[in-house]
Amino acid sequence: MSSIDHHPEKSVIRVQLAQNVVLKGIRAEQAAELEPHLEIVDCQKGESLLLQGVHEMEHYFILDGILKRVVTNQEGKEMILRFAAERENETSYAAWRLGTPTPYSIVSVTKARVAKLPMPEWADFLERHREIKVSFEHYVMGLMSEIMAHTITLHLLDAPGRFKRFMRKHPELFDRIPKKELASYLNLSAETLSRMKQRGKI
Repeated sequence: MSSIDHHPEKSVIRVQLAQNVVLKGIRAEQAAELEPHLEIVDCQKGESLLLQGVHEMEHYFILDGILKRVVTNQEGKEMILRFAAERENETSYAAWRLGTPTPYSIVSVTKARVAKLPMPEWADFLERHREIKVSFEHYVMGLMSEIMAHTITLHLLDAPGRFKRFMRKHPELFDRIPKKELASYLNLSAETLSRMKQRGKI
């Protein structure tokens, strides 16, 4: 873990942060205020950044790679709620605001790099910069809507329909996500996904 100032790729990281969907348009003085709170973390494939059920939370700006938000039931069965890649964010902001434990884990699907900070520090920063707070809260509401739509889709669409919806919504992720992960997201087995492809259904 390294602060941006001491990171050998600090110039690239600063550009990546400025391209983040929530931080677009951030002013130089705001970026200078935020940077000391950030830690740069390189994650290995399969590494957990946040565990389901904890109260100590962080906010993540994704600089490189892909993360997933995943829920695990008491029997150990997993459900992937979403994937997130560069320029996006992962967060448990809603749970933190409600004072509840995290309802999901955040796990690296590929090798990834994130800039993270503790949720209280992120919330304090948002309170000082209303325009960023408005943008961020709108982003969070969009994520909740997207996850709800995905969950409904799993019940209403057949397997080819689920795949086609994914390709319509996230075509840029298809070649980057392991097919086993994609199958899990679509509530299919990897074998079913492979058969669908062989038979020309997708």
